[in-house]
Amino acid sequence: MDERRVPTIYDVAEACGVAPSTVSRAFSRPGRVNADTAARIRRVAEEMGYRANPLARALPTGKTSLLALVVSDVTNPFYFEIIRGAELAATEADYTLLVADVHESATAERTALERALPLVEGVVLGTSRMSDSTIRVMAKQRPTVVLNRVLTGIPSVITDNARGTRRAVEHLAELGHRSLAYVAGPEASWADGMRWRAMRETAEELSLRVHRVGPYAPTLTGGTEAALAVAGSPATAVVAYNDLVAIGLMRGLAAAGVRVPRDVSVVGFDDIFGAELCSPALTTVAAPLQSLGRFAVQTLLSGMRSRTPPDARAALLPAQLVVRESTARRSSRRRGA
Repeated sequence: MDERRVPTIYDVAEACGVAPSTVSRAFSRPGRVNADTAARIRRVAEEMGYRANPLARALPTGKTSLLALVVSDVTNPFYFEIIRGAELAATEADYTLLVADVHESATAERTALERALPLVEGVVLGTSRMSDSTIRVMAKQRPTVVLNRVLTGIPSVITDNARGTRRAVEHLAELGHRSLAYVAGPEASWADGMRWRAMRETAEELSLRVHRVGPYAPTLTGGTEAALAVAGSPATAVVAYNDLVAIGLMRGLAAAGVRVPRDVSVVGFDDIFGAELCSPALTTVAAPLQSLGRFAVQTLLSGMRSRTPPDARAALLPAQLVVRESTARRSSRRRGA
């Protein structure tokens, strides 16, 4: 045999003097092959450098032991702990997790899923940018769980956005702020809509003024770009779509001569790695990120194993306000104070 050619099951069968089907069973169902024969087949296969193809073996059963986790931007620290939690849950169940980064693009997300669906047994969509109808089409092909979004009929795991936003607004009101701004994220983000609605409702209850700025990209650059709009507004406090936007906003405000928190208080969302390392340390609504990833995979696997339809109600995980240095009492020097 040409040493440069990858050995096949037929090469192993010929070297052992057995049928290719016997070689196949020796790897996939060793109990159905004579023990001595199975041992000889494995020894010869190792000497030849043959490796059984797990996907090929899985074709008749559809069991690949692979799961897919689709994330909008793997460079966003928001996903670090989600991926870790999902990976731990998958490993505990003897599954391998494939992570696809779709760069905040609904088109790239759909393409990645179309390629992954034939290979995986289930899918977790992390903050999907696809339309509801597209997600439902994909979910008909493989068991699916959605993170940070609620879709009728599809299991989902979300953070308590409403309660977290309410606590952030209450905190700013307690510090004397009466005029607030919300720096919005992507229009396709379900969480963005929930946070803005909760902020408006809470502001109305507390007799606060609130306005929306954006949308902006959910990145440091997006936050920096929002700085001029915030600096030119009467707001003395800001709630940002996420921590990256909040940190970028603080950088942009500093460049414009606006001091945080002396002139403007800033609150982020998610409590990503680095939120407490920036200057000033960021006050933020903390999401249980690793728990989100872990629970999403556990929910997915539970639905895959059950013979009954999966529970399509949204699992709500708690959020809590973490107060640091980026919020302070309202300054009377700020216009609109």
